[in-house]
Amino acid sequence: MRESRRVWLTPAYVLHHHAYRDTSRILEVFTAEHGRLSLFARGVAGPKSKLGPVLRPFQRLLVSWSGVTDACRLVGAEIDGPPAALPPGRLMSGFYLNELLLKLTERGDPNPAIFDGYAGTISALGDSPDEEACLRRFEKGLLEALGYGLSLTHTDEGRPIEPEMHYLFQPQRGARACVAEAPDAVYGRSLAELDAGAFSGPQSLRDAKRVLRAAIDVCLEGRPLNSRHIMAGMYRRRRA
Repeated sequence: MRESRRVWLTPAYVLHHHAYRDTSRILEVFTAEHGRLSLFARGVAGPKSKLGPVLRPFQRLLVSWSGVTDACRLVGAEIDGPPAALPPGRLMSGFYLNELLLKLTERGDPNPAIFDGYAGTISALGDSPDEEACLRRFEKGLLEALGYGLSLTHTDEGRPIEPEMHYLFQPQRGARACVAEAPDAVYGRSLAELDAGAFSGPQSLRDAKRVLRAAIDVCLEGRPLNSRHIMAGMYRRRRA
């Protein structure tokens, strides 16, 4: 028989929610101490609910729940720290981060490094001038925390990456020298900057995005990212 438990005031973020009947919600939350889990939130969508306005995306919370591991009920939530909200133009980046956590983390598997990386990235998206750099650093840190760190300093043959050379990067093999005209070629300097998490310009960020997307796609094992398709559609409409 599974034992019921109570957890009080643990740091968490709401990643997603599903409607349940008229006024309740099933929340997908990501916590520092207990990993990702689902919580049944009774009545939070009702007009008199005090919890409803608190349970919003990208706001750091302290949540309390009770129940067995796969059937827990939310019993309380409060804002942890100052109220937070992403600028409208960066909401899709926030939803992209949430979808990565929903697709790539396991239920009930705590990973404080991922939680801290997510919290730091949400904060940075609120005030950093460089949105793309924030996303690339999060993706790299997420892969490392999941055990899929990239080899960015040496080729697949063990030779040091040269800044002025071009490489093809395959997540499961590493970097291999190539000609500049090769499809998907990236600069050696870009790999070094990705390794350091410091990007010198648009070329470096484009190369980092190409490398990290390939690595994330391997982890997704064919599962699509809806936020990625939405962002691509928004970009095409802006250019039309």
